[in-house]
Amino acid sequence: MFLKPAFTVKMLSLSLSLAIAGGFSGQVSAQQSIKFQPESIAGGLSYLAKETGVQIYMAKDVLTGTDLTAGVINAVSPVLALEQLLANSELQAHWITKNQLVIKHKDDTTPVASLVSPENNVLSHGKMERISVYGRHNQLILESGTATKSNMSLMETPAAVVVVDKVLLDEQAGSTLQESIRNVSGLTQAGNNYGIGDNLIIRGLGANYTFDGMYAGASLGNSYNPTRSLTNIESVEVLKGPATGLYGMGAAGGVINMIEKKPQDKESYQVKASVGQWDSHSLMFDATSAITDKTAYRLVTNYESSDGYRGLGSQRSEIYATLRHHLNESNEFIFSGAYIDDEIQVDSIGHPVRILNLDSINAAPGDISWQDLPNDSDGDGDGIYGIALTEEQRQQLAESLVSTDGLEPYDLGSQGLISPISRPNEGEETRFKLQHKMEINADLFLHQQLLYRDYSSDFVRQTGAYNYVYWNRNGEINADPRAPLVIDDVLYPYAARRQEYRRAKSHEQTWQYFADLTHTWSWGVIEGEQLLSVNYENRDMSVKSWSIYDADGTNGDNPVPYILDIRNPNWGTGSFEDYDPVLKSNYDKSVAAWGISLQEVLYFDDMLTGRFGVAYSGTEQTYQHKGTDRTPEKSQEADTDDSGMTYNLGLNYRLNDQVATFVNYSKGRMTYSILGSVDGETDRPDSESKSFDIGVRFTAFDEDLLGSLVWFDTRRTNLRYANPEYNDNPDDVEFNINVPQYFYDDNDTTKGVEFDLNLALNELWSMNLNATYQDAYSIRANERSEQTKGVPKKYASLWTSYKHSFQALPEPVKFSLGVTYEDERTINSTAFGLPNSVVDSYVVWDAAMSYQLEQWDIQLNLRNLTDTTYYNKALFIGGLPGDSRNVKLTVNYSFN
Repeated sequence: MFLKPAFTVKMLSLSLSLAIAGGFSGQVSAQQSIKFQPESIAGGLSYLAKETGVQIYMAKDVLTGTDLTAGVINAVSPVLALEQLLANSELQAHWITKNQLVIKHKDDTTPVASLVSPENNVLSHGKMERISVYGRHNQLILESGTATKSNMSLMETPAAVVVVDKVLLDEQAGSTLQESIRNVSGLTQAGNNYGIGDNLIIRGLGANYTFDGMYAGASLGNSYNPTRSLTNIESVEVLKGPATGLYGMGAAGGVINMIEKKPQDKESYQVKASVGQWDSHSLMFDATSAITDKTAYRLVTNYESSDGYRGLGSQRSEIYATLRHHLNESNEFIFSGAYIDDEIQVDSIGHPVRILNLDSINAAPGDISWQDLPNDSDGDGDGIYGIALTEEQRQQLAESLVSTDGLEPYDLGSQGLISPISRPNEGEETRFKLQHKMEINADLFLHQQLLYRDYSSDFVRQTGAYNYVYWNRNGEINADPRAPLVIDDVLYPYAARRQEYRRAKSHEQTWQYFADLTHTWSWGVIEGEQLLSVNYENRDMSVKSWSIYDADGTNGDNPVPYILDIRNPNWGTGSFEDYDPVLKSNYDKSVAAWGISLQEVLYFDDMLTGRFGVAYSGTEQTYQHKGTDRTPEKSQEADTDDSGMTYNLGLNYRLNDQVATFVNYSKGRMTYSILGSVDGETDRPDSESKSFDIGVRFTAFDEDLLGSLVWFDTRRTNLRYANPEYNDNPDDVEFNINVPQYFYDDNDTTKGVEFDLNLALNELWSMNLNATYQDAYSIRANERSEQTKGVPKKYASLWTSYKHSFQALPEPVKFSLGVTYEDERTINSTAFGLPNSVVDSYVVWDAAMSYQLEQWDIQLNLRNLTDTTYYNKALFIGGLPGDSRNVKLTVNYSFN
């Protein structure tokens, strides 16, 4: 059937009135807010039973000939939700006790008590309990409002949105957000990466991170980022394209919205422990229950630790606490707090590309001899020479070469270039959030959220360690220090030089407020929802960084030792502070943003829906240099501001029950740089973004298959570059101020196709499949670049599970298999003599096996089955190796 927006039903049946009079038991809150979209009455009853703990009974044939007339169920209590579910049907609810009820036809004379039996419990029948793939994803979208902040069902939504539910997350046993990105088309690791926290991109462009729609830390590239955990996450939802009207200032690529666990009235406890490779272990506890008939809580704690592959260790302690209270039938308050303390090692080098400039050599890769590596002969006639190697040294250098040098990372195996001088990213995050939901009347609803977040980060990373082999740079061959290392006439062909270690210490404090006022209305056959939103946020940031260098970068008495062989590195002793660090940056930056938006959702009929929104938003930035070793003077605080209109226009048309098409055009805006300096005079305007999507969404097999195919053109626009004809020097013969000083038509663009499919058949077989093709490039001064650095053209992933029953076991065993393919990504840098370097494409296989018996769930995950060497991040002229073959065992015990 077609899905329509929910409207309050104002009639109470006699049986429901009696239910209100009787109330619920201490486990079931009469004030528990409920919002969902059932596929059928059976599915809705099953959902209510699971959410509230009420035992619902009915005869197996009671639903024969009964159709669901309700759309979205949106009620302030389970009682009213049940009323909406049974509206306009011939069914009636009969309460036996405060937490038991029987559903039967109004004219049925069967004694109610006789129907109270285990075989009539709605949760005892798989057919009744089961929710389809579409139903599950649609339910998550309705509860979170990620796509439209409305009652639009997924099949009515004119937007590219993808859901990763908890079932899939649990099967893959990932513990961080980065481990979940395999399940979403268009979501990948950023290029030119330095391996600091979550640095993800959507459609080759920047991404916003939110928890339940509120700020979850910025995407700050290679400055400082948290590594977000999945401990308190129920699902991950990705909205593609700019969404300034819904979420405030935002990146061009879209929003990664993580849905957090909520308090439940039904008492439940969970203990989960895991062990794995590299001394990995974790312990998690999750508890939720009603405190009174109006108040419920949830408490989640977790500790995990791992030495990590190649020494990339991590350690995390987390605690999440949430309290939900219903002041009355119309007002709900949710207060939540979180504290995360983690230490995560940073590897910015990975496996480096050896700096062999093939354009300087008259030989093919793999066929380079020592004669092809001549010394500098001052061919440019400037009297400057590079270092001179002996014939034996040139032979030694040539013998060290492999065919991929200068083109791909040098395979160091499990050896990492992570010096003991470096220190893990010590992150500490505290956040508090207050939500208020108020039903003003049957057609007017207010949702307010207030967030405070405090995050600090402190780490030391190695930013540069370059193995120079051969390079004719600007007419000089092997000009020192961009040359092979020779000490006391000894050549070190695998040496790393021009090393820099950088300590980065950052602190960010954020306040954010959102208010969403929703009004539902109808006029003839047209129904609608109006959303008025206001938002404000303020981020105060302070950043400091210090650097130490080897002898190529400092004249000090205590330089960092050269790495003489990256295959078996020697390390300096002592700490970072022992090498006379230089204060390189020291500043305070604040970014404030505000906005007001109006959105109209229209349900023209059962086929056609539309979403139209407009927003006006502004930003204000301040910046102050606090003094460094090079520039010790403290500057005056500078500020700049900008504002503008954004919009969203979308139409969705349902061709039939199973197929819908949509078109969406949106515009967003964001500050050009969150951490960049401003001077109040020549600052860049906010960058804008635009996205045009055409998509089709479809279901099949009784909605047990859900898929989408989207063509997109998404770009970051309004990027400034200087007009070469502008010259404001009156003494210059080319003086010209009659032309614009700047142009604003540079852009970063990604065009492509995304495919996502989820399938679950016969309660035995499930599958997640996604694939992406994207052409990502930049326009600079009307010149188009090659594929954006680090962004793959093609990406695909499959995860499938099958349950098989064995005669000797009371429950089936679930077997899972996953495969991920990622195309080659560029890591080139002409500034370092590597114009054609890439990390190669890869295919990685994973598997899992799990068994669930009553309250126990045991799962074994096998990752990288074939022990493939691959790179999961495209670093700066290097690749970060993915984990080698490893095993993880997880044991879960649930009770109530």
